[in-house]
Amino acid sequence: MLLDAIVLAGGKSSRLSGVPKATLTWRGSTLLQNTIDAVLDAGARRVAVVGPGPDVGPGAAGPDARGPGSQVLFAREDPPFGGPASAVAAGMRALQDLDNSAGHLVLVLACDMPRVAAAVAQLVDAAPLLSRDGLVLLDAAGMRQPLAAVYGRSALADAVDGLRASSRLDGASMRSLISVLDLVELPDGRESTRDVDTWEDVSAFGIECPAGTLPTSETLPTSKTLPSREGVDHE
Repeated sequence: MLLDAIVLAGGKSSRLSGVPKATLTWRGSTLLQNTIDAVLDAGARRVAVVGPGPDVGPGAAGPDARGPGSQVLFAREDPPFGGPASAVAAGMRALQDLDNSAGHLVLVLACDMPRVAAAVAQLVDAAPLLSRDGLVLLDAAGMRQPLAAVYGRSALADAVDGLRASSRLDGASMRSLISVLDLVELPDGRESTRDVDTWEDVSAFGIECPAGTLPTSETLPTSKTLPSREGVDHE
């Protein structure tokens, strides 16, 4: 099984006062590094990180490239902040440009899931069960998490090409991208898809913030002001 990965790390983090989620530190590693480690430890050959670049935010250190082979490469959606489907397209292009032996399977992950290693383990273990198109984790509410999924490379490429051909790629959601795919659904039994969207999530996970980015009482959301997450793609 040839496995590559795409990690989305370029959202606006609007509910975190613009603090890049990739720079948040959990158990000694940034959320981005945590995600990269999870996919490389699972056997991914290459990881395309789609976002601003190896240094995300003030004073942030880039992820470990794991030696001269440079298993980690960076890409950017065009235009920047063009949405998750556009980001996946950029990651696919980066992997394809690297060589002609692109993986048969592609993990697609958001960078804001602290327990991502458990998500990756579930996806890789269940890979023999997936359809041609892929396998997606379901959260505790039974909702598909398209940024916690493994896709057949050719099926995902066809879905990207379909949106691009119809001039709908820029700004498209992941749900739009995967709507044409026949995916096996796998319940997430480990709460591994639980992500970090708000300062309340940051506190609940015990996550550290980069220096100078701690929220003030004015920026902390309350339960009354938190927007509904139903139907909202990862930022």
